[in-house]
Amino acid sequence: MGTAAEPWPATVAAWMTRPVQELGVGQNALTVDVEDYFQVEALAARVSRADWDSRECRIEANIHRILRLCDAAKVKGTFFTLGWIAERYKSLVREIVSEGHELASHGYGHLRADRLTPEEFSADISTAKNLLEDISGKKVLGYRAPCFSISTGNLWALDVIRQAGYAYSSSIYPIRHDNYGLPSAPRYAFRPFADDDFVEIPVSSVRMFGANWPCGGGGYFRLLPLSWSLAALNQIDRHEKKACVFYFHPWEIDPDQPRVKELPFKSRVRHYSNLGRMEARITKLLHQLSWSRIDEIFPVAGATNA
Repeated sequence: MGTAAEPWPATVAAWMTRPVQELGVGQNALTVDVEDYFQVEALAARVSRADWDSRECRIEANIHRILRLCDAAKVKGTFFTLGWIAERYKSLVREIVSEGHELASHGYGHLRADRLTPEEFSADISTAKNLLEDISGKKVLGYRAPCFSISTGNLWALDVIRQAGYAYSSSIYPIRHDNYGLPSAPRYAFRPFADDDFVEIPVSSVRMFGANWPCGGGGYFRLLPLSWSLAALNQIDRHEKKACVFYFHPWEIDPDQPRVKELPFKSRVRHYSNLGRMEARITKLLHQLSWSRIDEIFPVAGATNA
């Protein structure tokens, strides 16, 4: 499929020759990965998928908090939503759309792309796309792989995403990490295929000391000093004149979420550190930079501004 026929270094090198021009300067992409606390990778060893329906869901209250934060800052964003969540909280999906945010896909069951066959991956992301479109009445253009799980071993996934009818992906994080990352990939939006308008939009990283360092949100935004994250994002926005792509999860602003017991030390640190500080950090971030939806920043085929 697509890029799979080429050795991955040649494929990634070709990406560098196909950068995407943003629609304007000074706007940054705020993105939310809509999943609940018990669905994350760090807890997977202790929380069975079979138990998801029996867990206390906190997604509604947390999304409502995020919508209020966005409204107060006059910010619109892109909400990469799990089909599993959408199926159970249809009114929440419609509320996200009615507030003026972009609805995008996070797949159906929070399945890592690098653990699926092409056929399994296609089924998951197609099911999610159809479900989100049926519920919202809107075309879903974007997809983000859980855990940024597209790397050198499964570059075929980008072709599967476009074949499923998506116009863009935001599934690559060009950093080194023990669970994901493709540090040789472009730091900014690019076209993976020479003959197609499909766009890959990586999460933000900053280049220092010969390497890419994470600054695009998630656990890094909670664990590292806020001053570091703001300085790195300002470097991209004001000095490199490029759009930042930032993400976070609803459970990250919820310090009162149920605690999962007997987690490995690394998982406890990654999931629970600084949850009580996250909402204030997000609030400050929303007022420090200008934010918008992905489909209003990048030339996405099918978007109303395209």
